[in-house]
Amino acid sequence: MERLVRSSEASSDLVERVIQFGDGNFMRGFAEWHIDVMNERLGWNTGVVVLQARAEGTSAEGLNEQGGAYTLQLEGIQYGEEVREQRVIECITRGMNPHRQYEAFMQLADSPDIRFVLSNTTESGIVYDPDDRLEDQPQRSFPGKLAALLYRRYQTFRADPSKGWIIVPCELIERNGEILRDIIVQHAHRWGLEEGFLHWLKEANTFCNSLVDRIVPGYPKDRAAELQQQLGYQDPFMIVGEPYHLWVIEGPEHVRTEFPAHLAKLNLLVVDDLKPYREQKVRILNGAHTALTPVAYLSGLETVREAVEDPEVGAYIRNLIHREIIPTLDLSEQALKSFAEDVIDRFRNPFIKHYVMSIALNSFSKFRTRNLPVLLEYHAKHNELPSATVFALAALLVMYKGRRGAEKIELSDNPVILQELQDMWRDCTCTREELGILARAVLQHEDWWGQDLTGIAGLVDQLADQMFIMETHGMKEALRQQIYAVSGSQPYGGEQHA
Repeated sequence: MERLVRSSEASSDLVERVIQFGDGNFMRGFAEWHIDVMNERLGWNTGVVVLQARAEGTSAEGLNEQGGAYTLQLEGIQYGEEVREQRVIECITRGMNPHRQYEAFMQLADSPDIRFVLSNTTESGIVYDPDDRLEDQPQRSFPGKLAALLYRRYQTFRADPSKGWIIVPCELIERNGEILRDIIVQHAHRWGLEEGFLHWLKEANTFCNSLVDRIVPGYPKDRAAELQQQLGYQDPFMIVGEPYHLWVIEGPEHVRTEFPAHLAKLNLLVVDDLKPYREQKVRILNGAHTALTPVAYLSGLETVREAVEDPEVGAYIRNLIHREIIPTLDLSEQALKSFAEDVIDRFRNPFIKHYVMSIALNSFSKFRTRNLPVLLEYHAKHNELPSATVFALAALLVMYKGRRGAEKIELSDNPVILQELQDMWRDCTCTREELGILARAVLQHEDWWGQDLTGIAGLVDQLADQMFIMETHGMKEALRQQIYAVSGSQPYGGEQHA
């Protein structure tokens, strides 16, 4: 079977306008997909130079052997229906390893056509390395490399303000564009670069904060042979992703004009303020993940899909999202409900086996950032506790007892938190009174929550009540009582996909 190679017609009209730092699965299943679709639908004719992240490895060479082409298979649930789509992505013009091709890398700064810089170098990639020097070939860090490249461009085009770049980092850290810009400024100061460069850097270049959202598991090693037999060629760069995508860029209007994904009907938004969209994702998608993990696992379920398709757990998750999380968010109710149903579809994806315990890592810190704001804001707004969110915290504490029946639960979290909780549970006989003592001890930990939570009226008692039901009657019965009995509520009755 022959290997996939790009057709000569596909690359003949492409102009290299994008530099991408990072060659991982996510960007190939997300950013390159956007550009390839825009090339097809809009005649955008834009090529991407992909920079290999690590000095070792041969991914750049391998991509070049295929002419930059690779197969993307999108699999999942959209609007209640299973979707499977295959696409050969052909917007990469070349891969490059800056550690072995330093001069070719620096010459990218000399191209008048380059307009965009994208990156995904993991969350640890946007860091300041004080050992980076301008004369290094190349610098060790991604910000160091980009700083050197920008300085070369500044010199080549003699501070021409029209030759700045639109820089969109896709690393999953808050305010990623601003942080990257500030690190580059720090390098410029340390390297003793002239004030003219600092002015050009800030005025001619647009650093955008961004939020990206798509699950891209990567190479389907368990099904590779089957898929390649269907395709009729070998493709070691083939990747699998979900159909859902969201790209939110915080930037000026000219970014939307120059990167016209909206004209290609793609879910890319250019906005003035990213915060509401970040909170939407963190609270609905990530918050629901964090909440369902202990509830599903203690219900005997292993995967996210099993959780949302389970009658009790599924109803609980929908109640949590629609009744408690959505009322704390600032976007329109219609947009939030649409996003929520997309999230449920994504959780139901039959092509991705997402184990709940794989998302249980550091659940305490996750609950603090994803779920605690909902509890606090809901209570402040309604003067009552969000019962499903409190239930999630109760389930989390019960899971951190470390047992599911006779089975030991392998927990991974802050060792201090784990040890203290184990000590609390060892000394607790699980009477209602002692569970109240345990709940109070947990809630008063300011170092765990950022504040003492025992001052929230009723929280200690409600948390202890929920843990008592879980301990005496089991998670399934606790769920049934939570869904059907608390305040007479019924499962959320909004639109649900079949």
